[in-house]
Amino acid sequence: MSKHISRLSTIIKAASESAVTQSGSNKNNGADGANGTRGIGEPKTGLLAVHGGERAGRPRVSDSLTTPIVQTSTYTFQNTAELIAYQEGKYGSYEYGRYGNPTTRACEEKIRAMEGAEDCLVSASGMNSATTMLLALVPAGGHIVTTTDCYRRTRQFIQTLLPKMGISTTVIDPADLGALENALNTHEVSLFFSESPTNPYLRCVDIPRIKAMCEPKGAAVVIDSTFATPINQQALSLGADLVIHSATKYLAGHNDILAGAIAGRADLVAAVRAMHNVLGGTIDPHAAYLLLRGMKTLDLRVERQNISAFEIARRLAEHPKIAHVHYPGLPNHPDHEIAVRQMKGYGGVVSFEVDGDLWRTAALIDAVKLPYIAPSLGGVESLIEQPTVISYWDQGPEKRAQVGIKDNLIRFSCGVEPLEDIWDDMKQALDQI
Repeated sequence: MSKHISRLSTIIKAASESAVTQSGSNKNNGADGANGTRGIGEPKTGLLAVHGGERAGRPRVSDSLTTPIVQTSTYTFQNTAELIAYQEGKYGSYEYGRYGNPTTRACEEKIRAMEGAEDCLVSASGMNSATTMLLALVPAGGHIVTTTDCYRRTRQFIQTLLPKMGISTTVIDPADLGALENALNTHEVSLFFSESPTNPYLRCVDIPRIKAMCEPKGAAVVIDSTFATPINQQALSLGADLVIHSATKYLAGHNDILAGAIAGRADLVAAVRAMHNVLGGTIDPHAAYLLLRGMKTLDLRVERQNISAFEIARRLAEHPKIAHVHYPGLPNHPDHEIAVRQMKGYGGVVSFEVDGDLWRTAALIDAVKLPYIAPSLGGVESLIEQPTVISYWDQGPEKRAQVGIKDNLIRFSCGVEPLEDIWDDMKQALDQI
C-alpha cells in the first residue's frame, strides 16, 4: 500500500477514534455550543462521510462468483508515476467511465470469445454501434454498399445523415452480387454493410462470396448478426471483418436493457472505439451486468427459440389464411441454401403475410393473447408486431411499398414459452379472422 494511502488511513482512523471518543464523552447529545448545533456535521464527521470505510481499503471482490457491478464514473491513481505508466500502456487500469469499465469489459470479453474476434466494444445500443462504426470507418466523400431489406433507423441514418458528409450509398438486393461487383468497380467502396438475416424478411447474404469480392478492393465486410446470434452463425469465421449485434435482443434476452456490440478485427474495433470515446454512447455498468448475466443462458434460449420458430413457420405455411411465410429454414425461402451453409439454426423470428388487407392483419394482431404487441425481438417473452403500424405508420402506402413493407406483413418473435402454447394461441387468433 502506498505511503499516501497509509497516511490517509491514519488520518481517517484517527478521525474515527476521535469521533468515538467525543461521542462517548458528550453528555449533551451534541448540544455543546450556545446554539446547540456544534456536534452536527463536525469537520471530522464530514471527512468520514466521504472517505470512511472506503479510502483505507475496499473489500476484495476477486473471489466473487459473479462479476461485480463497478458503478463508477471515474478511476483514481496512486501518484503521477502510476498515471504516466497508464498513459504509456505499462499499467493496466481505466481512466474515465466513457473509455471503459471492468463490468463492461467482462461483457466485451464474453462476446469476443463467442464470436472468435480479436476485440469487442459494447455500447449503449445497437444503433449506437452501427452509427459509430459508419462514422469511424467511412471517410468523408466515401462510398458504402448496403442491402434493401434492413432496419428502418439504419436506412434512415444512411440515407439522411451520411450524405451530409458526402458519403454515398449503393443499395442492392441481398442476392444481387452482380450489383455488388458493379459498385466495387465503379466506386472506391469503404465497406459492405448488411444484416444477415435481415429485418423483417430474413434475407441472408452469402458472406464468403461477398468477402472474396470485397477484400481485393480494400472494402471491409460488416455483418449485423443480431437475428442470428453467435450461436446460429459465426460471421467472422465466414469472412466478415466485423460483426454487429443489437445486444438488446438475443444477447441480453430479457427485454430489460438497451445495448450494442461490435466485434472483429482489432484495428477496426480500435478505430470504432476511438470514435466512441468522442461521441459517447456508453453503456451503464448495471446494464452491462444484466447483459453479462443474460448471455449465460443464450445457448439454452436460442436453442428453444430455433425449434419453436421453425415449427411455427412450418405450420403457418400450411394454414389457409396465411399467404406467405418468410423464414430461412423453409425450403421456399429465396436464401434457404445460403442459410443452410452458414447457419446452425434459423433463429427465433418468423415473418408472414396474412391473406388479407391491413385491417384483417390488425385483427389477427388484436386476437392473439400470449405475445405482447411490441417492437423488438429475441427476449424470453414472445412479441408480435405489424411493421406497417409499429414502424412505418408515419409513411404513406407509396413510401412503404418503396421499401418493401406490406400492410399484411407480421413479424413474430418467439419467446421461450412452450411451443404448443404459442401455437394454440396463434391458431385461436387465426380462427377469429
